[in-house]
Amino acid sequence: MRQVTILDRSEMRTALRRQLEMDPARTAVILVDAHRGHLDPEVATMPVAPEDARRVREALTRLVRGARELGVMVVHVVMTHRRIPYPGAESMTNPFWRAVEAARQSLTPDRPSTISGHNLEGSPQAEILPELGPESGDYVIRSKKRLSAFYGTDLEILLRIHRIETVILAGINTNTCVLCTAFDAFNRDLRVVVAEDAVASMYGEDLHVFGLENVARCLGWVLPVEEILDHLRARATIAAAPALME
Repeated sequence: MRQVTILDRSEMRTALRRQLEMDPARTAVILVDAHRGHLDPEVATMPVAPEDARRVREALTRLVRGARELGVMVVHVVMTHRRIPYPGAESMTNPFWRAVEAARQSLTPDRPSTISGHNLEGSPQAEILPELGPESGDYVIRSKKRLSAFYGTDLEILLRIHRIETVILAGINTNTCVLCTAFDAFNRDLRVVVAEDAVASMYGEDLHVFGLENVARCLGWVLPVEEILDHLRARATIAAAPALME
């Protein structure tokens, strides 16, 4: 395979930062598979690297706390599979996933993982990380079965009911579930923002970088958590100014 150099589009990204507008009242934080099955090394069935788990958990905590303080809606979307008679779990009806298991391969380089045993209904792996909630006012969607947080779930109608215009995506995996959700949000004309320090990929650092580059150059904004919260705080301050002058 030939070597590919990642293009430097930093000038484009800097220019686009100046175009970003986020209204806290019309923004939702969507945590994509921020569950123990990926981010708790003690029980994870498809683990990210331990150092990534620590980094992402800390960033996710800052993101949800800051979002709630600003009145931003928080939505937890968790992949959950039922146990079925054959082929044993809902995930195993997918031909690629079934082939990976049959070939006794792991999707996580240098770490063991299981597709057929991943996030089964009622398992510890399907639990949301305790530091993330859910808290009162959060929404939880557990009907995700494939890569997009929109596919087969009621996420779209939930966002429409709340008149959401911007989605802030965070969680696992950068290049699959987060990226697929970003595509689906883009296709629905939502403003897409990915929290770059609150995502990781169990598939490898190369695909993590690919996922971020794909969003930043094709779909939306890729920013660290603190910059995202600064944007939201600035807009909240502007919105509050007229009321303070009365």
